[in-house]
Amino acid sequence: MKVLQINYSDISGGAAIASYRLHQGLLEQEVDSKMLVESKKTSSDRVAIINRLRSPENLMSRLAWRLGLNNISVINSFNFPNHPLYQESEIINFHNLHGDYFNYLALATLTKNKSAVWTLHDMWSFTGHCAYSYDCDRWKIGCGKCPYLDTIPSTGFDNTRLEWRLKKWVYNRSSLTIVCPSKWLTEQAKKSIFKDFIVEHIPYGIDTQAYQPLEQQKCQSVLGIPNNKKVLMFVAQSLSDRRKGGDLLIDALNKLPESLKKATILITLGEGGEIIGDTVGIPVINLGYVSGDLLKSIAYSAADLFIVPTRADNLPLVLQESMACGTPMISFNVGGVPDLVRPGVTGCLAEPDNAQDFGQKIIELLENSELREKMAKNCRNIAVEEYPLKLQAQRYIKLYSQILGN
Repeated sequence: MKVLQINYSDISGGAAIASYRLHQGLLEQEVDSKMLVESKKTSSDRVAIINRLRSPENLMSRLAWRLGLNNISVINSFNFPNHPLYQESEIINFHNLHGDYFNYLALATLTKNKSAVWTLHDMWSFTGHCAYSYDCDRWKIGCGKCPYLDTIPSTGFDNTRLEWRLKKWVYNRSSLTIVCPSKWLTEQAKKSIFKDFIVEHIPYGIDTQAYQPLEQQKCQSVLGIPNNKKVLMFVAQSLSDRRKGGDLLIDALNKLPESLKKATILITLGEGGEIIGDTVGIPVINLGYVSGDLLKSIAYSAADLFIVPTRADNLPLVLQESMACGTPMISFNVGGVPDLVRPGVTGCLAEPDNAQDFGQKIIELLENSELREKMAKNCRNIAVEEYPLKLQAQRYIKLYSQILGN
């Protein structure tokens, strides 16, 4: 079976990491998987770069953005059938198609003679422009009058009704099977433009050998954390990303008792972690951008709690990584987060946007080591039983086989 994964990048960003892990899982199951991407970060000979006329396309993209019609200026997408990887593949697996590298209007052309799966990593495919709609449900009725034009991917003019209609038009002329990683996104997709399509639920998989519990004291020693400190961990590509809730985290940590702050250290991965320490008065160990699985596993294993103050999410990979490392989690009850953060089992869920409740959940778990220990075991067991990479790959292989058989 020859599968071609199409995504913006191979490992840059959550959707990219998820697609690359699937790619690796398929290879381990002896499936001939290759990737076609805009931005290549690995040295793999199984990953090829999309050839584009970047200067004219970039110029046209700026105009398209001003008109509120993102992506449709990328004409190179219609040339994919000429690419050797496309020609040799039996089935195409699309991933994150927004990022101004792919024209969704090309889907009908690309699926005319090829079977195709589209793995959704957010809501963009069925909205008028946004990756997450928050409290807006106008995507159910055709968008227009968008309240969140600045939401990623932003648009310069409210043409969301037209974009929604264009998407619906091309999807109805395309041969697609939809896959959603979380139960929440599956439910949303079934209420959307895709309501007449086959929509499958296949969670992300994770390498439970690469991510596993390590001895906490040794991990804390490696990171220079003093003994008898309570350790929190937070990950965000950028603290300024409102969706990731950095402001809510700062608010929640500010509300912690001073005695608890003095006994606590915060590990951060990503940009801007130092700001948190300066603002809330808790020492911070900022590891910056970390791509290595081992260092991430050390950080998760050093932490008593992994805290994720996200405002909207699908199935956060960082929660899956924390779970595999046996680290209990606190997050908000939004999107696909409850698939992983199960109250009283693997962690705690706070009321959405409620920093007070989030902070209270931190206090409750930091003060209850017995419950944390129980949750840690649950986290590891669930990761091994429900989310191994092998299981995800097998589910995709079964789906690919069914589609090719039909």
